[in-house]
Amino acid sequence: MRYNPRKIEPRWQKYWNKKNLYQSIDFSKKPKKYILDMFPYPSGQGLHIGHPEGYTATDITSRYFRMRGYNVLHPMGWDAFGLPAENYAIETKTHPTIVVGRNIARFKKQLQMFGFDYDWSREINTTDPAYYKWTQWIFLQMYNRGLAYEAEVPINWCPKCKTGLANEEVADGMCDRCHSGVTKREMRQWMLAITAYAERLLQDLGELDWPEKIKLMQRNWIGRSEGATVKFQVSGVKYQIPVFTTRPDTLFGATYMVLAPEHDLVNRITSSSKKREVTRYVEETKQKNDLERAELGKEKTGVFTGAYAINPVNVRRIPIWISDYVLKNYGTGAIMAVPAHDERDFKFAKKFKLPVVEVISPDGKTHRLKKAYTRDGILVNSGRFSGLYSEDSKERIVQFLSKKHFAQKSVNYKLRDWVFSRQRYWGEPFPLVFCENCAVKVKSKNKKGKANFSKGELLNPGWIMVPENQLPVILPDVTHYEPTGTGESPLANIKEWVNTKCPRCGGKARREINTMPQWAGSCWYYLAYVLGNKNLKLKIQNLGNENFRKLFDYWLPADLYLGGAEHAVLHLLYARFWHKFLYDIGIVSTSEPFFRLRNQGLVLGPDGQKMSKSRGNIISPDDVVRAYGADTVRMYEMFMGPLEDVKPWDTKGIVGIYRFLGRVWVLVQRYKKNEKKEAQSKKSAQERIGIRHRTAKKVTEDIENLRFNTAISALMEYVNTLLPCETAVTKGDIEILVLLLAPFAPHVAEELWQNILGHRKSVHLERWPAYDPRLMEEETFELVIQVNGKVRDKVTASLLLRESEARDLVLSQPKIKSFLSNASIKRIIYIQDKLINIVT
Repeated sequence: MRYNPRKIEPRWQKYWNKKNLYQSIDFSKKPKKYILDMFPYPSGQGLHIGHPEGYTATDITSRYFRMRGYNVLHPMGWDAFGLPAENYAIETKTHPTIVVGRNIARFKKQLQMFGFDYDWSREINTTDPAYYKWTQWIFLQMYNRGLAYEAEVPINWCPKCKTGLANEEVADGMCDRCHSGVTKREMRQWMLAITAYAERLLQDLGELDWPEKIKLMQRNWIGRSEGATVKFQVSGVKYQIPVFTTRPDTLFGATYMVLAPEHDLVNRITSSSKKREVTRYVEETKQKNDLERAELGKEKTGVFTGAYAINPVNVRRIPIWISDYVLKNYGTGAIMAVPAHDERDFKFAKKFKLPVVEVISPDGKTHRLKKAYTRDGILVNSGRFSGLYSEDSKERIVQFLSKKHFAQKSVNYKLRDWVFSRQRYWGEPFPLVFCENCAVKVKSKNKKGKANFSKGELLNPGWIMVPENQLPVILPDVTHYEPTGTGESPLANIKEWVNTKCPRCGGKARREINTMPQWAGSCWYYLAYVLGNKNLKLKIQNLGNENFRKLFDYWLPADLYLGGAEHAVLHLLYARFWHKFLYDIGIVSTSEPFFRLRNQGLVLGPDGQKMSKSRGNIISPDDVVRAYGADTVRMYEMFMGPLEDVKPWDTKGIVGIYRFLGRVWVLVQRYKKNEKKEAQSKKSAQERIGIRHRTAKKVTEDIENLRFNTAISALMEYVNTLLPCETAVTKGDIEILVLLLAPFAPHVAEELWQNILGHRKSVHLERWPAYDPRLMEEETFELVIQVNGKVRDKVTASLLLRESEARDLVLSQPKIKSFLSNASIKRIIYIQDKLINIVT
């Protein structure tokens, strides 16, 4: 019988489903393993051939641990809210619910085609109200504790998607989704105070078994820096401008200040003669994105406000300018400009003819600077601090100013609070309503009226929480959901949904019309798998924190999390933040969600480029599976190279794996035919036992370390060893081969195990092969033969070969005889189990 994957693969998939082979069991007495994939967004295009790489890696790992006796949780679900589905729905005039349902069905069918061992009983969908009621509940817990707040902030605005974007959703000044240029727009937004967790997010990276590059990306995004906050008094008025600096040693060189054009003080301090010019510049800045503004080499622009500040170290008046190279959302939105020691400040000062005062010198002398000197040195032109080294002077200058209440040591983070609103239809509704009556009560001094309000409601007057027993706030089913273009969500037009009653006072209220970002549902989905669909569907008041806790205690943290490195400062940072919050309120008992993280590399198109529809280089997995079978595709994707590497798809290369599985098929069938025949010599059996145990050890260690390509190589070597042995192959040789192959090629292994070898239990429920180090020793070695120190031949010899036996063996070799035909042997040097050198 020929190897026919089309025939055997669908049959075994039905068998596994019928037997519920891969369902995990809560609170099993077995040790647990939680193997987690980054769940996909189900696009209309379905999977391309690169997508199964990561899913295959986790499938191999989970199958391996199940055979090792673990209770394995390996779930799958869908991250289905967000812009892509909505944009496609608008384009095709099809409701997002229909689009998402169709896409999920296609994705699921493709995943099942590969035979992945997902526990489909725990399948989740972020757009299911039973799911997002918990997303809303978590948001309310944050709101209740003051971590969610409303603010007017300049946000990244995509004019094509017509929605706000988080900083992490902007790449090179472009919308990460549609690649349009992003501008800035001041809008009312809901914010999450992720900065309250900045230090813990940074420090706890040290506990994680993650790729160092991912941890470095998060450290850089959080951007911790130590320095001082220095206050500059605005001349003639009561306002002060705080500035964060890591270089207080350069304060005497601050010859002007620069505010971000959006800074709150710009309108207040600008003189009447400069109003028109400043207003025009502010409007021009709104059309630029942060990347353009911060570019080091760009031409510097700016406008003088007409106002002055007092430098606190020398009490000199310095002019206050605005410039787009200063960003409101970084630091305090204001800088002290030290042109002698900062490249951007130097260029700005030269252009606008502002003073350049050297205060840090490499040799303690003053110089005529042609460019900014940015390194440490000796202070000059710095009053009482002149002559000190930079590092020594920093703390002294801060102490000097702190006595006058003008400075204090501080820590700054590059990380900004998370813009959590989207002006879209297809997202989780916020569980909040605005009530004018309650807003008045909160703003009044009447303590009695304020007594029952939560911390979030006091911080955001008028915004009242929807009670837990009224969750979920369901997204209304509407015909039109196109963006308004005004910045408002399409929900604003659905009056019957927007207008409601205040759950606190019963008066007139209106719902929040913005929706949550796509990242909301993915912040906690790994917990939803743990809870299971039965618990998710329960009413919130029927499921206490203690019941949550027991399940989370058993399954968390995830033992392996696998996905793309592109989520380093998006999903991974957000999920860590939410998890730490849930840890603080007693829901989970681990401070981190994912202990071990690994990233798979991209599978490129045959042209060496990233697969994309526009390039026309997408390979459909359906076609390849149809031609070669799912097992072949799975093994080839693992065999292409190390999991984390980028590698191009090569259709020609897959043929080799297909032939390998064919050889395994022939080997097992041939064994079955000859199994009653007597085995050959005892020596050949010992050799096979040795390689059997060495192969088991190699494959075991490689799966543990996700080195799947070298594990497959070991299996190939083992098969090549067994094939020539004819009737010498034993039951142990064959069964270990099939067991080791099972995680990689589950269909063919199941067929061989049950239908050829005659076992009644699934191969995936059998015990993983053990190996005995005592039986792994080689029986033979390769004896190197030298003549006068030069290698002339090699021959296989038995270990512990005596010198006399080695001499006889070597001198009988035809090649060596030819070298010695006209020579006399002076002596023979023999090194046990390594080489023999004949000196003539």
